[in-house]
Amino acid sequence: MSESARVLLKRLAALRPVAAALVERRSADDPTAHDPLRGLYVSRESALRAASEGGPDPAAPARDGEALEAAEPCPGGGAGAGAGGDRLSALVRDFGLSALDLRILLAAAAPDVDRGFEPLYGYLNDDVGRRRASVALALELAGSGPHLPRARGRFHAAAPLIAGGLLAFEDEDRPLPGRALRVPERVVAHLLGDDTLDEALCRAGVSLLPAAPRAADTADTADTAGATGPGDAAGTAGTALLVARSRRPVTVHLRERHGAASAASVVAALRAAGRAVLLYRPGPRTPDPSIGTVLRREARLRGAGTAVVVTALPDDPGGLISSIAAPDITSVFSGPEPCDPDWAQAAAGVSLLALDAPVPGAGAGAGAGVRPGVGAGAGASAEGSGNSSGGGGTAANRWRAELPGFDGDMAEAVASYRLDGEQIEAVGRAARELAAFEGVALGARHVRHTARRLSAPLLGRHARQVRPAVGFADLVLPETPRSRLVELVGRARHRDEVLGGWRLRTGGGRGRGVVALFAGPSGTGKTLAAEVVAGELGLDLYVVDLSSVVDKYVGETEKNLERIFVEADRTDAVLLFDEADAVFGKRSQVRGSNDRYANLESAYLLQRLESFDGIAVLTTNLRSNVDEAFTRRLDLVVDFPFPDAALRAGLWRGALAGAPTEPGIEAELERCAAEFELAGGSIRSAALTACYAARVRGDGPVTAADVRDGARREYVKAGRLVPGTAGAWAP
Repeated sequence: MSESARVLLKRLAALRPVAAALVERRSADDPTAHDPLRGLYVSRESALRAASEGGPDPAAPARDGEALEAAEPCPGGGAGAGAGGDRLSALVRDFGLSALDLRILLAAAAPDVDRGFEPLYGYLNDDVGRRRASVALALELAGSGPHLPRARGRFHAAAPLIAGGLLAFEDEDRPLPGRALRVPERVVAHLLGDDTLDEALCRAGVSLLPAAPRAADTADTADTAGATGPGDAAGTAGTALLVARSRRPVTVHLRERHGAASAASVVAALRAAGRAVLLYRPGPRTPDPSIGTVLRREARLRGAGTAVVVTALPDDPGGLISSIAAPDITSVFSGPEPCDPDWAQAAAGVSLLALDAPVPGAGAGAGAGVRPGVGAGAGASAEGSGNSSGGGGTAANRWRAELPGFDGDMAEAVASYRLDGEQIEAVGRAARELAAFEGVALGARHVRHTARRLSAPLLGRHARQVRPAVGFADLVLPETPRSRLVELVGRARHRDEVLGGWRLRTGGGRGRGVVALFAGPSGTGKTLAAEVVAGELGLDLYVVDLSSVVDKYVGETEKNLERIFVEADRTDAVLLFDEADAVFGKRSQVRGSNDRYANLESAYLLQRLESFDGIAVLTTNLRSNVDEAFTRRLDLVVDFPFPDAALRAGLWRGALAGAPTEPGIEAELERCAAEFELAGGSIRSAALTACYAARVRGDGPVTAADVRDGARREYVKAGRLVPGTAGAWAP
């Protein structure tokens, strides 16, 4: 038997004669004391006796909770409480219990430990079915009563027993003195020496991360990794160590726009400092309101060193934060939303420190320092500017550790992904399993296949997903636009290193996004080029459906676009605004309310592109329709020219590369390319028509006549004169 269990049983043994004496006093003048059916019904004699008693004596000396506590100090409340395995003393200290609180708690917990108290409580409650202590009974056993104001105050929602989650009421419809008291099983188990995680936390997905072994050595290593250069702000690792080694409990809100890399660093630093961590990921939905109280109780039960870390905060996290945050508990809240000062006000006595986390990445700039934000509550803040030096080594080391035996250029393969530590671990594990399943060496294809499934899971709500299936070999373009596309891929891959590591990011809240405009006539390959860029980066392409974005009501279009931009900021994907001039059009002179609201929409987009952190491609058939102010904010403008005869011949060959064709069809393709001025999209449609004609005929491969007929039909579809018909319309 554990020492804590012995202490608890000893205290309950002292409570038993008190309960027995109360039974004796009750039965001395109870006319139904020997009635075998006592407690099953109220007899006439019992009712008359209750009426004659009249309640507490108003002339009796006042012995409320304050007098009781002054006369009898609470055991274990001083320094050194909890030594020798006495968890009752530690409970008193960590939850701020008074002597009366402790007596109430013991009276309520007695039936959960010793069944012998059940018949005693059933008799004293005058109800054989109510075998838990009521409020009145617990106070009576503690030497007080429900008629005393200070005693009743021990059951207030803000009192230590209730606010700390040590007591719960049953029979809420009864008056307070008659309500039954229940001690949660987790509290009883803790007092008996059991440290199993609370069942409610297990159901909610809370993880208990014990302190890391050899905590001192690990902490020294982390301290070295978190060092920053002169004039630099504290980096992610440095900030994590400040939280872990703080001499007093702190409450931190860490704003992370992408993933939870900084929160993971805080968890690692806390564990390295010898502290256990309760890790909770509630997700976007608002969790059960009681989960915060249970988390706070669990942290206190496990000792002052236990910290609570909550990542992926819900959409409205104020209630969760206020229910967990406490002056005596280190708690870290990580999420994409900015810190709201009301959260600190809701958590009484708590100073909420607000920090902005860097965007994680694989490049050297991925470890940019945490930038102090505006503190809520006490307004805590820090000074400093710039980025931490060498921060990107952590992500690179994680990738190397998770991808042993990688075949190829690892830096090039993972540069497009902004993943935190847990995501890198998940991608590495899945990529290794996929390569082992195929029986081949681990390569970039396996990493990209698994990483893009983690990168953009929620963008599909707002845009149409396209899984890239083409590459640069499928593009037929002049050298200039092709080189611009290669440059776009390079910018997207190395933006973290250049903007962060090389410190080329300007101020003004500008993001690290890459935005390009593809301009050219219809069918010249703009959408295909966007798919090629996404495929080269190993990302999915998401095409924004403008019909679902544009709304006739004022302000709704901006709200819809903001949802898309926010999600694109958080994830790794290429965003395509096809026919972008519909929302990125020129501002006009204000002649009416419609013009004013249209200009407001353009102004919103101009500002939003400045802070964008993702990758976006805009396409338009008429570059002149796009406002010049947008052009300045674009990283690249790629002009897609109408193809000449040589390019059209290449497009014809590419379109029919996989189809069975008759010998000598090359010459016909050259003639069609010279005679029919078709863009790439039209050439593909003509080739598709030719292939269907050959397949329906079923007598051989695609012939020159099929190709020419397909080209002629594209001309007719466009309402153009077919070459060689002397001005007559083709049939």
